[in-house]
Amino acid sequence: MAQEQKDQEHPLWKTDREIVNGLLSGEATDLNLAELARLRIRYNGFPGARDIQADLDKVLKQWNLTEEVLFEKTRKIHAESQPYKGRGAKRDDWS
Repeated sequence: MAQEQKDQEHPLWKTDREIVNGLLSGEATDLNLAELARLRIRYNGFPGARDIQADLDKVLKQWNLTEEVLFEKTRKIHAESQPYKGRGAKRDDWS
């Protein structure tokens, strides 16, 4: 008998929800692009947080981006500048 997989709650859901809400109403700035890419990576394949995953898709669509183009842009942003400078040192908390 197969057991149904139950969605998990991500431990950073609350803070990430606030960031996603900001992205939904925000512009495609370097910082927002970096945040979108970081959260796409964090929630890729995560068994839960369906609302966040759906809203991240919505932001991509709003900004007329594919995930491939987003990652291309953010690699360039990270290579040329520090989008998280002054925001609590390094924000490389990808998982």
